[in-house]
Amino acid sequence: MAHIIVVGNEKGGAGKSTVSMHVATALVRMGHKVGTLDLDLRQKSLARYISNRKEYLADQGLDLPTPAYADLPEVSQDQLGPGENIFDHRLSAAVARLEPASDFILIDCPGSHTRLSQVAHSLADTLITPLNDSFIDFDLLAHVGTDGETIKGPSVYSEMVWNARQLRAQAGLEPIDWIVVRNRLGAQNMVNKQKMEAAINKLARRIGFRTAPGFNERVIFRELFPRGLTLLDLRDVGVEKLNISNVAARQELRDLIRALNLPSVTVDF
Repeated sequence: MAHIIVVGNEKGGAGKSTVSMHVATALVRMGHKVGTLDLDLRQKSLARYISNRKEYLADQGLDLPTPAYADLPEVSQDQLGPGENIFDHRLSAAVARLEPASDFILIDCPGSHTRLSQVAHSLADTLITPLNDSFIDFDLLAHVGTDGETIKGPSVYSEMVWNARQLRAQAGLEPIDWIVVRNRLGAQNMVNKQKMEAAINKLARRIGFRTAPGFNERVIFRELFPRGLTLLDLRDVGVEKLNISNVAARQELRDLIRALNLPSVTVDF
């Protein structure tokens, strides 16, 4: 069976689609077969990213490794079993369609709580949660005291992951490997940054996730989206010499892929 990677966070703007595209493309470049789904049925950032890539490669006459993408199939009411939710059926049908030709299926979730996102989390073998370096974002994981250090208890997103873990346990499936990725880090080692690191490490021990390095805030990520490119494509599209920022960003991607510890994946880029 394909290993399912879910990229989720109930807050928008955390870089989920950027992380999704870079992880999926990195895996394809390393020789793995990857299928993708975008559960944000309104904005579809990952779907647009992959569509931009296909259009750009066709225009330029290039053939670069690209993850497969599938839309959720439409389902009529007469296809549903007794008590079955239509979104559950659409998601399971999409996964079943991708699975025979995939080593990995990556699912990009919307920045809000939806039925599709909830079900996707219960399917996750690996869950990646990008998190901006801000206590506003951290509040989705846990409520923090006014000192910025005392953790009062888990918050809405952590409770959803806990429920997903319970469903997997009841089904006899392996536990979710949950990785929180600190994303869009600033270059300066400010007091807020130190407090965030301490709070995340404390919460990781309490509710059971690992942490991994994400991407610093870089202009390059905004520039890549319209062409559907990733950091790994730059030399293939004519960038002969990477600047220091691009080299550093590629290293961040290597570090992230290594930290995910995905089955049968050896980082070789």
